[in-house]
Amino acid sequence: MSTIWQYNLVSFLPPFFIGALFCLILTILVRKLALRFKILDYPILPRKVQKKPIPLLGGLAVYMAFALVVLYYLFFTDSLAIGTIKLKNVIGILVGGLFLMIGGILDDKYNLKPWKQFIWPLFAALAIVAAGIGIKYATNPLGGLFYFDQVKIKIFTLAGIPYYFTLFADLFAFFWILGMIYTTKYLDGLDGLVSGITAIGAIILFFLSLSRAVHQPETALLSIICAGVFAGFLILNFHPAKIFLGEGGSTFAGFMLAVLAILAGGKIATTLLIMGIPILDALWVICRRIFLEHRSPFKGDAKHLHFRLLGIGFTHRQAVLFLYFLSFSFGALGLFLQSKEKLLAIIIMIIVMVSLALTLVLRYRREGGS
Repeated sequence: MSTIWQYNLVSFLPPFFIGALFCLILTILVRKLALRFKILDYPILPRKVQKKPIPLLGGLAVYMAFALVVLYYLFFTDSLAIGTIKLKNVIGILVGGLFLMIGGILDDKYNLKPWKQFIWPLFAALAIVAAGIGIKYATNPLGGLFYFDQVKIKIFTLAGIPYYFTLFADLFAFFWILGMIYTTKYLDGLDGLVSGITAIGAIILFFLSLSRAVHQPETALLSIICAGVFAGFLILNFHPAKIFLGEGGSTFAGFMLAVLAILAGGKIATTLLIMGIPILDALWVICRRIFLEHRSPFKGDAKHLHFRLLGIGFTHRQAVLFLYFLSFSFGALGLFLQSKEKLLAIIIMIIVMVSLALTLVLRYRREGGS
């Protein structure tokens, strides 16, 4: 088995717990800020499951905790930006996250129109591409690799370092990041759902980064910091939630999982296994709204998978824990499977998702839903 960890895993506990502690403290402070300025999520729409207004802006606490811990390890240790991950990569991640926070704060406060919301994920994805984080190759399940870095266009030279636009690698990364951002944005409908699944996904990518096949302790460090801050936020976000992620937090979750997957050597298949159920749900929701209901895919409703689970009798916590279980189960498989086996696992996951969706819809309709 190629997945054998050769690092002292205990040495990665401090960044996890420091990130969790920082995020918990900052979440308490941000919650007070949101209450003071009345930046709240009001239960005025049918799909809202809370019974009273809940503070937003939680993503700001997550991002600030993540940035503080990353900057500490960047400037006061020799653990980051010394090998696989470069300084410009770290800067790109922090700048991209900052764009999402700006857009998130504005949306939480003023409820921006969809096209104005889209500007900030667009900037975030461009920041990653500009920082040189691209999907240079992907494993061919039938053998060999697909290379995406063959076509390069020199843009400029800064401090003697040439900067290139790598056509297919950058485009693939750009759309991958946008897709993941909107997956977690659509997923954010139940207390603790996005923060918990993001923590699970980051932990799986942490172990993957330390495997002999990947061998990237720097990526593992970023992953465990990400897992820590989302776990710290989950303490106040699990049902009944005291604070919500808000726009900034829900988009930052997908942004980080997408970037970590790229940094871990283009481990797109493993991330698809972690996030496959939410991705398939998001694709179904978008297609249903456009092609069946002939309306904007950005206009929310209560027909997501997680709402369907509530509709057939799951409690709030049961629905969230069930989706945690699915993400963990399929994601953990990615640690031990080879490329062909991962393809088979993805096919099985699609079958499970389709079967689950059909079962939920039919049962929901029998019980008087729509």
